[in-house]
Amino acid sequence: MANHKSAIKRNKQAAVRTARNTHIRSTMRSFVKMVRVAVANEDAEAAKTALEKAVPFIDKAATKGVIHKATASRKISRLVKLVNAIQ
Repeated sequence: MANHKSAIKRNKQAAVRTARNTHIRSTMRSFVKMVRVAVANEDAEAAKTALEKAVPFIDKAATKGVIHKATASRKISRLVKLVNAIQ
């Protein structure tokens, strides 16, 4: 455990950031899963609406530093490709 005041504060800040990052990452994965499930069911409309919700959230995760911007771009690209394939 930390002994200095500054180290204690850093531990608290790290815990808060970890919780926030975990929430954002988990929510992002849920949005991606919704798109993939809609594509698996070959429901073009549901896939399109799920994609419209997922893309801004993936961008937000990249902006907040939860994932790298190239990772966000790759995820969006692959999802768009999947949705376009069933239309």
